[in-house]
Amino acid sequence: MKRSKNGSVLRVAIAGQGRSGYGIHANVLRRETKLFRIVAVADMLSERREEAERELGVKAYPDWQDMLQAGGFDLFVNALPTPLHVPATVAALKAGYHVICEKPMAPTVKQFDRMVATARRARRLLLPFQNNRLQPFFFKMQDVIRSGVLGDIVHVRSSWGGFSRRWDWQTFQCNLGGTLMNTGPHAIDQALQLFGEREEPRVFCKLECRNELGGDADDFCTLTLHGKQSPTVEVNLSAYQAYPQGEMYHVSGTRGGMTGGARQLVWRYYDVRKAPRQSIWPAWSEDRAYPRETLPWVEKQWSVDAATDAGCRSGYTLRSYACGVTLCYHNIHDALCKGKELLVTPAQVRRQIAVIEASRRQNPLPVKWRKWVPGHGPVR
Repeated sequence: MKRSKNGSVLRVAIAGQGRSGYGIHANVLRRETKLFRIVAVADMLSERREEAERELGVKAYPDWQDMLQAGGFDLFVNALPTPLHVPATVAALKAGYHVICEKPMAPTVKQFDRMVATARRARRLLLPFQNNRLQPFFFKMQDVIRSGVLGDIVHVRSSWGGFSRRWDWQTFQCNLGGTLMNTGPHAIDQALQLFGEREEPRVFCKLECRNELGGDADDFCTLTLHGKQSPTVEVNLSAYQAYPQGEMYHVSGTRGGMTGGARQLVWRYYDVRKAPRQSIWPAWSEDRAYPRETLPWVEKQWSVDAATDAGCRSGYTLRSYACGVTLCYHNIHDALCKGKELLVTPAQVRRQIAVIEASRRQNPLPVKWRKWVPGHGPVR
């Protein structure tokens, strides 16, 4: 893989200036001027192109293919609608550019493998964008679990729900929409980190579409990863949670547990050295009672710092912080310019896509709309 020169400022072209391309990628990159310089954007909407030219001082194209052909950059950011993640990424790699691709990177493992193979042949880096893996609370969760104080992790439950009605392009199967494809890559990416790498997970998933406004993609998903040597990890994605189902995360271990979310975590565990010694009862019971004891509990907590919290970005099902995006881009710059390892690798994302593909295979939903015509909407 050909690397950029150590310490160089990477020229960036962003395909798509919607919620992600503008609100996430451009918003962070415009502040990282020592490492990146946005030189071009592409968007089909003229008002977005005018905004980019005015605010960013860049060349704006009506089509990402025109931007590719014009060239003059090092890094292509694919923040286009989901159906264009595979074709635009493959085209950009073939054209000789390193590519950051938004989630979901591909709907199937086969298509993802095509992206990886294209990157290998082009000697360019395929760079997954999984910024929610790099959130402060998730780093802390993993630190506590790795410390061993909670014992062996038995079960993890995460809830990514809320109550919302949607009527945009992401509610249609023809656009690879739905909760599994939209929020699912964040939740499943974290779930796989907690499941571990000792074995490939078995997947159970239930998808439903109850959209009353016409969409045909799933808006309810419950998904479980399980195995013989790994914790059972449950993920709930729902547009129908009128009341919160407790904290975002609950972790259960053999010596304690943890609960919390993006802003705060609390965990407690018993001190093994101070715990009472017990022996198995030889009789059926003693004093007609179940065994009881008082364990020496230790309780701790963690909160995100005020500066990070003030800069949070809220979505309808999740809370994430700009520091995760910034860390992602710093790591990508180090990978391209210094040859350092990626924090989020294509191999890790391949496991995620395998889970998504298995989930969709288990739940073939009726297709109401065959295609999406820009400016018109869904067509039967």
